[in-house]
Amino acid sequence: MDRGSNTRARSRSRSPVRRNSERDGIQERLKKISGIAEDNNIEEVAEKKIDREKTCPLLLRVFCQMGRHHRPEEFMNSKTPANELQIYTWKDASLKELMGLVKEVNPEARRKGTYFDFAIVYPNSMRGGYIVKDIGTTCSGQKCPDDNVTLQSKRFQIGDFLDIAIMLPPKERKNSV
Repeated sequence: MDRGSNTRARSRSRSPVRRNSERDGIQERLKKISGIAEDNNIEEVAEKKIDREKTCPLLLRVFCQMGRHHRPEEFMNSKTPANELQIYTWKDASLKELMGLVKEVNPEARRKGTYFDFAIVYPNSMRGGYIVKDIGTTCSGQKCPDDNVTLQSKRFQIGDFLDIAIMLPPKERKNSV
């Protein structure tokens, strides 16, 4: 009888420890599923490479505009801006790679010194509507800190839009070229 009570006491003392570790494991899994991650995990997500030979590309709906980003209201009520560019790419595509694809179809954007300001447009689940989130800037003909930023590193989700504000170089550069 004494022995049974000791066994119960031991199992009771161990169970809170195990429950805490199980709870921590569940919380970590929930963070991964929901996309919430600590700073260390963000780097892991950014480094994950996609095998482009084995992975099917996604359809990226891109909206370009000269001088500014589109307003979130322009994406309301199942409407999108008229100037849509559809690109098949992967989540590990860099901003520099996307800039090159936009330059292929947009002759005005090919000038050296043209800036491309990238933003992800995604649904606002809390209040409805859309949110425009800046993710980086690249420049044609120059190295920029954001050249190697990927869609995946900025938590792009399939179904989000990409909005690009294209800023042409100043007139002084136009005259010298």
